[in-house]
Amino acid sequence: MSEKIDYSKGIYDARTLGKPRMLVLGAQHMFAMFGATVLVPLLTGLSVSTTLLCAGLGTLLFHLITGGKVPAFLGSSFAYLGGFTIVTNNGENLENLPYACAAVAFSGLLYLVVSGLISVFGIRRIMRFFPPVVTGPIIIAIGLILAPSAITNCESNWLLAIVALAVVIACNIWGKGMIKILPILLGVLVSYAVALVTGAVDFTAIGQAAWFGLPLHKAESGLFAIDGSSAFISAIFTIVPIALATMMEHIGDIAAISATTGKNYIRDPGLNRTLMGDGLATTMAGLMGGPANTTYGENTGVLALTKIYDPLVIRIAAVFAVILSFCPKFEAIINTIPTGIIGGISFVLYGMISAIGVRNVVENNVDFTNSRNLIIAAMILVSALGFNSLGGITFVVFGVSINLSGLAIAAILGILLNAILPGNNYEFDDGEGTGEGASLRV
Repeated sequence: MSEKIDYSKGIYDARTLGKPRMLVLGAQHMFAMFGATVLVPLLTGLSVSTTLLCAGLGTLLFHLITGGKVPAFLGSSFAYLGGFTIVTNNGENLENLPYACAAVAFSGLLYLVVSGLISVFGIRRIMRFFPPVVTGPIIIAIGLILAPSAITNCESNWLLAIVALAVVIACNIWGKGMIKILPILLGVLVSYAVALVTGAVDFTAIGQAAWFGLPLHKAESGLFAIDGSSAFISAIFTIVPIALATMMEHIGDIAAISATTGKNYIRDPGLNRTLMGDGLATTMAGLMGGPANTTYGENTGVLALTKIYDPLVIRIAAVFAVILSFCPKFEAIINTIPTGIIGGISFVLYGMISAIGVRNVVENNVDFTNSRNLIIAAMILVSALGFNSLGGITFVVFGVSINLSGLAIAAILGILLNAILPGNNYEFDDGEGTGEGASLRV
């Protein structure tokens, strides 16, 4: 008779459950990440198949670098959507996508720089340059910059947009179990069913797509492009600073996973290792023509719900994502999703990006009665939104025209003001000396 398994304390070795259950759990984890992961290419014009391949391979690379200790899945980063929108002029200049992908690859290298600095100087000293009073408003600005494109997508079919939006909200507020974990996926499925009934879906491309094919088949202009053009240099200045915000999200996600599993992953394998894994995965994704990778909050939700903490299950999910990426017919099905549905999902999603920025400053007790903090946040928000409305700032260096987007200006200005203005009392708590996960405190 098999031994009864106690799930209440969490499962750290999924092999005790048997191979069939492990495979099912891996598939479940992949689908929990699926809705958010494929939404990014639909919003940016990138390949769905390439995105799934990058998510799977990026997750496996992350686990290799971190010694297979952290139960984290890497999916597409929503924070970079603002950068893609600016570089492609809201989708009107898709020929600039290779430049955006190259910039994503360079942004991953910024992770490596910070990882190296943490190894040399220690995490607390480095984190003083990236406090929540800087990263929080940057995240808020990203969501606000994206807001107009959400409305534009909704205008193509408000019925589908409202259905998708309503389902996402209902699942988040009243959902239980996996329903609460899969709001985006369920929102797409329910609104897609309505689209089928109303005849808003075009199936032509599905019949023409093959069952098997290589996922790296993006634009004819290439997977990525690096040259001395103004378009490339402007993409670098627009997208690379976004990594400053996503690194803070990464730290928050690793801290949340640590608190969920009861293991402090910021100490072991170390934040320098997890940042390196995330950064290299992002660089690899950019060079393959995919969106930036990032650790997912949905991942923590699934861990908390299932209490399956074995990283092996995450690696199985990554393998499923890789396998699925080699099916062009599957990508064709995803591409039949009407723009109105994308608008409804992005309507709440872009707002949630800004809300996450608000949560970032609230949870870290940023004191806005302090004039220093108020000035830094104000300068970031006005710079990001104001300069973005004007198309950024363009200047010429050695005969090359460079455009700094509002987002890039805001990030640079925020970091400089934080370093220059007196009163920086931010202190990062890595949980040293306790068994708890790390936290961020001001």
